[in-house]
Amino acid sequence: MTAVDTGLAPVATTTSPEIALGFDYDVAIVGLGYVGLPTALAYHAAGSRVLALDASSARLTDITAGRADLLETDRVRLGGALRDRSFRLTDDIALLSSAAAIVVCVPTPVDHQLVPDLSLLRAACATVVAAVRAGQTVMLTSTSYVGCTHDLIEQPLRDRGFVIGRDVFVAFSAERIDPGNTGFAQEDVPRVVGGATLECEEEGARLLSRYVSRVHHVSSLAAAEMTKLLENTFRAVNIALANEFAEICSALDVPVTEVIDAASTKPYGFMPFYPGPGVGGHCIPCDPHYLLWQLRALRVDARVITEAMSGISARPGHVVDRVREVLGRAGIGTTGSRVVVVGVTYKPDVADLRESPAIEIIEALADLGVDVQYLDSRVPSLRLASGTVLTSLDEPGEVVPDLVLIHTRHADADLSWLAEAGVVLDATYRSADIAGRVLV
Repeated sequence: MTAVDTGLAPVATTTSPEIALGFDYDVAIVGLGYVGLPTALAYHAAGSRVLALDASSARLTDITAGRADLLETDRVRLGGALRDRSFRLTDDIALLSSAAAIVVCVPTPVDHQLVPDLSLLRAACATVVAAVRAGQTVMLTSTSYVGCTHDLIEQPLRDRGFVIGRDVFVAFSAERIDPGNTGFAQEDVPRVVGGATLECEEEGARLLSRYVSRVHHVSSLAAAEMTKLLENTFRAVNIALANEFAEICSALDVPVTEVIDAASTKPYGFMPFYPGPGVGGHCIPCDPHYLLWQLRALRVDARVITEAMSGISARPGHVVDRVREVLGRAGIGTTGSRVVVVGVTYKPDVADLRESPAIEIIEALADLGVDVQYLDSRVPSLRLASGTVLTSLDEPGEVVPDLVLIHTRHADADLSWLAEAGVVLDATYRSADIAGRVLV
């Protein structure tokens, strides 16, 4: 057990079925990242006794020190949870058997070949399966391929001799957390749940209902898994379409954001998506590839999805091409030019760099001989694939750039200095207040 484990014995305040069955915790959350930690805090805020577990001692130390990237509401929750005996932060996997329910919230990325990387999920599920005892509910929330919950949890538990739906309960309910978005409280976002059996589905719904106001039932684990893949593939396809429309509108000299805003006035049949420098984060760049990977094995051709993901992958390269083009029009050669990238996180108002297009853009510009600097108060430093570490500029006046690329615009960022910056290339399409900007 690490030094950050509170070591406090949980104190039960009410008699519950979990206590009657001899469980010290109502729920254990495995994986305390951008999904797991807010989930653990939501359960605790709703009155559950929570075991919050992560294999990384560094992550546990950051959480204890308050360095985790959280919404302000969750930051307040964390402060209260760390002082409460009913919330235990630990890396001790032996404690998993003391929780009535176990929720797996680990990342499911893709590798450089866009092939699903299931290593973290396989390891977490194997750990959970080995710890499970009779009476527990196991829920997977990590996005993956259809059949993953069966393969990594249900079947291994059957192999251990458990009768699913009687001895233990297995469910799937994909997370629906949008980092940095204050518009939707976790408790108010409906959750979809499917179970290995009807009894599993009911237990999964009961677990979610501890803090979620609405639960939507589907008929199987597979239906719940596919629901998440549809949600994020839908977004990927529409973002790819918005990026394509941006290029079309540019060719026809039509302002694309004006067109999108105008189309949005239609009260039915249209949903606005906006172009940008590319797609980052833990969902859109990754999740559709889990579906495509599975479909390739089945010899199923998903042409629309394949083309959309190809377009998304190519978008950062298009931004680099535009940088070269805009520099050229200003009479500046690419090699030796100075470019400052404003904002490097994958979306505004978070400190999350996962799959951020900015990394690929910076690396590509550096390979072309560009002197690239960046400015982002949320990211003090970043490491490129080459091993080079860049440090954020403290002030925009530290360098005189030939071009400024607006990649991510945080709400609290002061960009008034861009009025004097010369050439400004706007990859956000949302900076109309900056005079003379050029769109990607």
